[in-house]
Amino acid sequence: MARRQILKKLGWIIWGLGASGLSIPAFATPTASVGETGIDALRLHAPPYNLIGRKIAIGQVEIGRPASFGVDKAVAWNPAIALERVFHRDEPAKADTDVDSHAAMVAGIMVSRDKTLPGVAPGARLYASAVGSPVMSGQPEECLSSQHVAQQNGGDVRAINFSFGESLQRDSRSEATLDGNALLTQCIDWSARVHDVLYVIAGNQGGGGIPIPTDHFNGITTAYTTRRDGVFTKVDFANLSDQPEGIGRRLIEREINVGPRRAISLVAPGSNISVYELDGKIVQVSGTSFAAPHTTASVALIQEFGDRQIHSSQLNWSIDSRRHEVTKAVLLNSADKIKDSGDGLHLGMSRTILGKNNRSWLDSDAYKDPKIPLDIQMGTGHLNVFRAYEQFSPGQWSPESLVPPIGWDYRSIEKSSSQDYVLEKPLKAGSFVSLTLTWDRRVELNDKNGNEMYDVGESFRDRGLNNLDLYLMPVDEDSTKKSTCASISEVDSVEHIFCSVPTAGRYKIRVEYRDKVNKDSQSYGLAWWTVGGE
Repeated sequence: MARRQILKKLGWIIWGLGASGLSIPAFATPTASVGETGIDALRLHAPPYNLIGRKIAIGQVEIGRPASFGVDKAVAWNPAIALERVFHRDEPAKADTDVDSHAAMVAGIMVSRDKTLPGVAPGARLYASAVGSPVMSGQPEECLSSQHVAQQNGGDVRAINFSFGESLQRDSRSEATLDGNALLTQCIDWSARVHDVLYVIAGNQGGGGIPIPTDHFNGITTAYTTRRDGVFTKVDFANLSDQPEGIGRRLIEREINVGPRRAISLVAPGSNISVYELDGKIVQVSGTSFAAPHTTASVALIQEFGDRQIHSSQLNWSIDSRRHEVTKAVLLNSADKIKDSGDGLHLGMSRTILGKNNRSWLDSDAYKDPKIPLDIQMGTGHLNVFRAYEQFSPGQWSPESLVPPIGWDYRSIEKSSSQDYVLEKPLKAGSFVSLTLTWDRRVELNDKNGNEMYDVGESFRDRGLNNLDLYLMPVDEDSTKKSTCASISEVDSVEHIFCSVPTAGRYKIRVEYRDKVNKDSQSYGLAWWTVGGE
């Protein structure tokens, strides 16, 4: 999760962090990760977009918490990192207690208003909760903190950042594995559905074993990239996400998901990121702990735009734009994979992303196998929040009418049925299509006291994952056996297609509810990006 963190208690280092390392003085361009070479957020800050996350609430849960101006003495040097509220679990924070440099660094990446080191969403409202020392806490307290943050801002928190995790060694289950059923993992998936919030989890880096809750279904897990020729384009070698091979096979197998389900959803900048320490010095840090907040705060930027559209009564906009399934689909579908040559056939992507073995997404099994939607190292690709804006801005479109080349939808589908989205324009031969479908695993609370809230001592019930599939089909075909491209994973809560159109012509996108596991009706988020011809 983080290679460098300053914490007050050794126990926090053992249980809260990933592979450790040292910070170094900052010499690289301070804004590299939020600028064009990173996630391209600064472009959205400027006219004509003017998006900084205003009035959008996001959250942070960690072992410690950032210092809060007016509450803690430690923040007096840098009031530019403004927080909405800080907590200890589900209670107001006590002054100068649980203040942690790592949490402050993560918060700065999200909401810093400093001119030298601006955050991704400097106008967002950040609510932060400290779980406290692992000696006195565990997954129940971490769940309690998450629930409390999710309920802030009148119950309207759009995303919550997790830049820490739990060890399998501390999990209370016998022979614990990453099967999605640790209490904290189930809590995250329950809260995502019940509170409608997108959880962004820092991907585990190995070497210490803190992978819980990276085995969740309903959020986004982020790995991190490093710079090549000044641009964040390569998955860093320190990320664990890879197939288990060789002498470290047993350790790695315990730190990736059980079975074929992939963990990593996106990659984002996380190597040599410039941040402030508590004493005001700028240092460089590395780790997935610092990639995740880039993703979390990006949610605030696009959500500010969505709310702006709703408030001005724009066509094709509704509160469906706030759904976590939609946000997840938009971020994943707009990710950079292969740099466009200028003809638009690669959807205008700004860079080619390489794995640790220097292979691109086109070399991955996810590209070649319809049963594998996510690359094991890079998920769907590299976070690009400006492209996410471009994906989001055309608005919501229903399958009841023709849909534009780029768009999204939130809808429900009934068991044993399908819904077709017919593209209004023919697709160009040789152009690429990007399609992403997201939906939730259903986790329910075993609510002993009937208060509809999680209380320490309660548990969750995994109701499983309904099976949805995704297809690109010629408009006049009805059999999925004749589809042009397909994503038909039996285990993932994401389907993703990135494929080349073989023949120019009219096409449609099909969402199919193949197998019922829990409810007859399944809600989903869908995003598509195509190249329309004449």
